[in-house]
Amino acid sequence: MLKAVFKLFAVSLCLLSGLVRAAEAEPVRFALIDPLTGPMSVVGQPALAQLQFTAERLNKEGGMDGHPIEIVGYDNKINPQESLVQLQKAIDDGIRYIIQGNGSSVGSALLSAINKHNQRNPDDRVLYLNYAAIEPSFTNERCSFWHFRFDSHVDMKMNMLTDWIAENQDIKKVFLINQDYSFGHTVSESAMRMLKEKRPDIEIVGNTFHPLGKVKDFSPYISKIKSSDADVVITGNWGQDINLLIKSAAEYGVDVPFLTYYGSTPGTITQVGDKGVDRVYLIAEYHGDFTDPKIAERQVALYKEKGWDYYPRVAAMLEMMKAAGDKADSIEPLAVAKTLEGLEYDSAGGHLTMRAEDHQLQMPLYLSVLKDNMKYGAEGTDYNFHQVARFDADQATLPTTCRMRRPD
Repeated sequence: MLKAVFKLFAVSLCLLSGLVRAAEAEPVRFALIDPLTGPMSVVGQPALAQLQFTAERLNKEGGMDGHPIEIVGYDNKINPQESLVQLQKAIDDGIRYIIQGNGSSVGSALLSAINKHNQRNPDDRVLYLNYAAIEPSFTNERCSFWHFRFDSHVDMKMNMLTDWIAENQDIKKVFLINQDYSFGHTVSESAMRMLKEKRPDIEIVGNTFHPLGKVKDFSPYISKIKSSDADVVITGNWGQDINLLIKSAAEYGVDVPFLTYYGSTPGTITQVGDKGVDRVYLIAEYHGDFTDPKIAERQVALYKEKGWDYYPRVAAMLEMMKAAGDKADSIEPLAVAKTLEGLEYDSAGGHLTMRAEDHQLQMPLYLSVLKDNMKYGAEGTDYNFHQVARFDADQATLPTTCRMRRPD
């Protein structure tokens, strides 16, 4: 009994020591460059809230190598040029960790700019942490030592989606609708290529693009889907564009399944309600069937404190950064990057590995569908995504063409 008391005291002393050390040390600052105002803030604001929520928890565990984690938001208005302005502001403010996810066009601009900055400033390097810009080239021909992606890219997700479609013989006609920029075109091209390989009998009955974040009325697009007699719709839409698309489909009685990359975008579930049940599908690294009580608690706590749902991928990204910093005994970007390569981590969705070859996170993926009466509902409702299929990390993994140049 006495030994147990001393052990508990020692553990408490270590935690207290870590907290004191973190409180005394200079903070390690992360800049989130994402849309924080305007119609696409529906994706930027939840990411900011999740990062701050997670940082508070990790700081209670000693921070990153003893340094408190601080999250600073920079509004890029989902514009690549504005993103470069905000990147320079962050660098001028002394921030060396840049987080971004929404918009591969933005990600492309940041990737090029950070590579140039690091080449010109070898003693003042910056690391780019990407949680949602999933253009495949970022970890293929454009791979960079200074870029780490914490989400599966377009082809990885589409490979699993089309595997599932190929097994469903009732699906004969597919309609594609996507945003008219690099990511949307990549989703479309990936779908057509993989469906042709796996189910050449399937007919693509529509392949439509629309402006990013500018469409207020999706009824003309829904009319096209309805008249196409499609069995299923595939879309990479995100932000306001997925909210309004799904809502319009529900209002006009289009009850075919929508296979989405971002059907869990905040606001979508609330807006579609019952009309989305058994119709809105999601391919992602998580679902609403929480099995880990800690994750369920965080879901409830984050919604109560910040008004947003739990974002497991963003939380895991920051947790892995803490683990890398602790292991490297440093917060210096080069040292942390080297430690992050090959790092393994157990998250809510399963076992994660940051592949050293291309800095592409390898993880399980799940196909889920919106259901009612879920134990842990999203957005303060009873709705959430129920698992339909699980794809192990080795199933979701794809080869890379990356030929990475590493710093000396």
